[in-house]
Amino acid sequence: MRIAVIGTGYVGLVAAACFAETGNDVVCMDRDEEKIARLRRGDVPIHEPGLAPMVQRNQADGRLVFTTALREALEHAAVVFIAVGTPEAEDGSADLSAVLAVAREIGRALTSPKLIVTKSTVPVGTAERVRQAIAGETSVPFSICANPEFLKQGAAVDDFMRPDRIIVGSDEPAVRSVMAELYAPFILRGGERMIFMDIASAEVTKYAANAMLATRISFMNQIALLCEAVGADVTHVRHGIGSDRRIGREFLYPGPGYGGSCLPKDMKAILRAAHDHGIELELLRAVHTVNEQQRQVLFRKVQRALGAELRGATIGIWGLAFKADTDDIRSSPAVPLIDALLACGATVQAHDPEAIASARRTFGDRIRYLETPYAAAAGAHALVVVTEWRMYRTPDFARLRAALKRPLIIDARNLYDPDRMAASGFEYYGIGRGRPR
Repeated sequence: MRIAVIGTGYVGLVAAACFAETGNDVVCMDRDEEKIARLRRGDVPIHEPGLAPMVQRNQADGRLVFTTALREALEHAAVVFIAVGTPEAEDGSADLSAVLAVAREIGRALTSPKLIVTKSTVPVGTAERVRQAIAGETSVPFSICANPEFLKQGAAVDDFMRPDRIIVGSDEPAVRSVMAELYAPFILRGGERMIFMDIASAEVTKYAANAMLATRISFMNQIALLCEAVGADVTHVRHGIGSDRRIGREFLYPGPGYGGSCLPKDMKAILRAAHDHGIELELLRAVHTVNEQQRQVLFRKVQRALGAELRGATIGIWGLAFKADTDDIRSSPAVPLIDALLACGATVQAHDPEAIASARRTFGDRIRYLETPYAAAAGAHALVVVTEWRMYRTPDFARLRAALKRPLIIDARNLYDPDRMAASGFEYYGIGRGRPR
């Protein structure tokens, strides 16, 4: 099938590469000339496991082409995916200006019937607004479909190639047939994973899924607070409740709050969308509030452990990305932690295997960037483990203790066993690990 993907961000680039990987001819379009030039050289601007070789392989085979010309992309394709960004607006809603601008451009450039698919994360009603924007610029017939993405950063390629479900919003049998053909290679052994529904329901499903994940995370962070207050261990509690088949274990890990480019933004967007329709989603507002409070938990633990010694102290940071296997620091818990530490007069030295360049754009030379985890720990009065990178899971604890000025570790991901840490001579604080902080 001949496909165009408008937008080379996280969603667009992964979709374009994966569609090409299954034999489709894909043109991926973006206005950013520098970015397109990089992609044409096979230089993928985001860190996502498996993405760079897939882009390079499909370019070499001629199935994936990058362009800055919208008309070229449209002329090539029967199916056009809109995958441009929907950043947070000042009022918390999703900013649809880029989506609607692309829709109007598509309308002006249409010369033959197309299926237009909204792939960006958008509030309910957006597909209809896209339809109206295109129709206002053309008399050429076209169809609209909502096909939200459900990709986890750090596992996006695998999620796309082996989806647990594909949501298609359309009431047109012909559209459903095209989308079923397009996604058939991804669900060869599980046709029931293709779920058809109306457009509005598809749009709500995306936000509802993210809201449920956010709710589980904030729930466990609240339980972690209780565990610390009463001397319980949240890891045991998690195992106990996760064994209930009605609940399950996924997304029940306590930590420093959810981050990244999706959950924080989408929670605000669903709250705003509901408000605009006269509904207040009080549960989800509480979830958002809990997360905002949780983003300060790491600094509070450092502050309580060091007290007045925090001013002038050196703090080591392991992990700057909001999660492992990405270089994205958007809404990372490392950001408010570092800001607060610097404001208190501490010195920060950090390590991350992928997110250093992203962090430099945020912090500049206000913190030190080290090439190894042990260098980031050297001479530090405390080490804060922020991101669950594999390389941090089983360090040489003797070497780590020797490197630290004070053997104080604050573990935001509960990577280490408290008893082992105590036996190794560390002062150790996790999240909800039974020692009130």
